[in-house]
Amino acid sequence: MSSTPNSRTPLSSTAILRTVLVWSGSVTAVLAVVGAIVGYLVAGTDGLWSALAGVLIAAVFLGITAASILIANRWYGDALYVPIFFGIVLGGWILKFVVFLIALFVLRDQPWIVGPVFFLALVASVLASLAIDVVVLLRMRVPHVSDVQLPTDPDAGDRTEGPAGA
Repeated sequence: MSSTPNSRTPLSSTAILRTVLVWSGSVTAVLAVVGAIVGYLVAGTDGLWSALAGVLIAAVFLGITAASILIANRWYGDALYVPIFFGIVLGGWILKFVVFLIALFVLRDQPWIVGPVFFLALVASVLASLAIDVVVLLRMRVPHVSDVQLPTDPDAGDRTEGPAGA
């Protein structure tokens, strides 16, 4: 029996990350609607667009990390899994940094950005995402040892097949 995991077997973290992405998408939609309404009531049309921009930026940044891990997990079981995994995740971080710089330069001089509305929408989205992460991780049932196939040693009395005592 091989101690190398089957690359077709999904990792236990895949279900967690998919759940986080689905819940985050739902909460982002709710935050976009609530933020747009509150932003409009506070600062008119500019407030509406500021809130939507804040929620959208937070959603993109928070989604890139989970998506990059899900993509990297596809190579689980490959001999180069670890460098591929860290290369993809690092690439996601670099992508977030570049997107952050572009968003910063594009949005900083826009006349329609209402700073407090944008900031509060961004912070609310990040806090909601953190809350989702905590709730999902607390509710998921993952064994303490997962994604591992233990080797057997017939010389030590480990049985590889057949019923016990046969």
